[in-house]
Amino acid sequence: MPPTSRPSALPRRPAGFRNRRIVPCAPCVQEKACASGRTTEALRTHAIVLRGLTENRSRIRDALHAGVTNGIEVASRLTTTQCAAPQSVVQGPRRARGMQIQYRHWNAAHGWRGANALREPAQLVLYFGGREGLAGGERYRELRGFYPDSHIVGCSTGGQIHGDDIADDVIVAVALHFARTQVRVVNETIESRDASRVCGMRFARQLAAPDLAGVFVLSDGLNVNGNELIAGITEVLGPDLLVTGGLAGDGNRLKQTLVGADGEPQPNRIAAIGFYGASFRFAHGCAGGWDVFGPRRKVTKSEGSVVAELDGEPPLDLYTRYLGEEEVAAMPGSGLAFPLRIHDEAAPDRQIVRSVFAVDRDARTLTFAADIPEGCTAQLMRANFDSLAAGAGEAGRQARSALADGIAGDKLAILVSCTGRRKVMGQRTQDELDAVAAELGDDVVRIGFYSYGEIAPPAATGRCELHNQTMTVTMIAEAAA
Repeated sequence: MPPTSRPSALPRRPAGFRNRRIVPCAPCVQEKACASGRTTEALRTHAIVLRGLTENRSRIRDALHAGVTNGIEVASRLTTTQCAAPQSVVQGPRRARGMQIQYRHWNAAHGWRGANALREPAQLVLYFGGREGLAGGERYRELRGFYPDSHIVGCSTGGQIHGDDIADDVIVAVALHFARTQVRVVNETIESRDASRVCGMRFARQLAAPDLAGVFVLSDGLNVNGNELIAGITEVLGPDLLVTGGLAGDGNRLKQTLVGADGEPQPNRIAAIGFYGASFRFAHGCAGGWDVFGPRRKVTKSEGSVVAELDGEPPLDLYTRYLGEEEVAAMPGSGLAFPLRIHDEAAPDRQIVRSVFAVDRDARTLTFAADIPEGCTAQLMRANFDSLAAGAGEAGRQARSALADGIAGDKLAILVSCTGRRKVMGQRTQDELDAVAAELGDDVVRIGFYSYGEIAPPAATGRCELHNQTMTVTMIAEAAA
């Protein structure tokens, strides 16, 4: 049986299941019964046995949820979805080879744990973790020991997503073996934000090839102009090539972010992964779910990410009038709950979200997490938890719908959501992960991170953008031969 993405702590299946379906459909049971001369009573007995085995599996899952199975503490809480093997594993031996996934996770108490090794070497390993866990490079060196010949790429985050869970003290990793896809990794240290566009163009020239099928980018989250980085990549590769990814995070500290690509994670680093071949499948979804309020206002004065005037008025005065002195006194933290939606009148379908990054109380200006062009229009937004969760679900729906049929092997979803969304939603953050899971289904392995910026094309334009306060979902798979 091919290796699965399930942690090794899962109990064995009941004897006799092996690679069969867990619950055969009724017509199959009836057909086999007729062929063997079984009576109606025999069929009833067979159904009772299946029901008992299913209930037993439910009890096992309940024990896993409580963190204990057979008296052994599980390293991390496992959810129902994580307990379920990918559909391609449960249903039996594969007839067509495709991508295979091995999942690992690390914490300080138990070190690395994970599924059985891949039968064939991984071409790519992705990992996400907190800055403290990645600093010093020890975790990278351990991964290099597991995968000596693989590309290993990862970054620091504002929280790691693994399955249905969010964790700050866990490092998550997936090793990917592709049957018919080639992988290329490029990376460099950027000297200044002003070099972001040139860096993107250099990356694109190194990755460019006739069979390039998609690019996934991980970038420093504090010292790179994400808009310019993406502009440089798309200028060379064209707007039709799918580019997704995210900016590394550092929780709520905003001190330093780390990116690693075939080396120890470092600040001021950018990495891009190119995927090549006709069998590679790369799908995405992108949605926010914020509610707008108040009129649209013109950005009458701005420079880069600093907005000096909205309709001729200092933006801090506008925020004070709408939100009150108490909320404004708590900015920029409180400003995460009130981002701006930016409209480009030259491209009516282009609407992006920008969150407050810093405040200059003397100049009454606001600095946002990415550029806001002078002359565009802006509108205040506010959080509605149900709408935010629904927006995340929409991103999952878009990604799953865009993934073509005929997939062989495992399927991976990389969720990149905004650190600001997590701070605003608090304990309700789990709702957005549940909404994505409901759309993707149980046969998709899910990892990801909370970021300082999300990279994906919005559905309305198909043009790659840097987002704030947005859930993005990137799906990776291979087609059957």
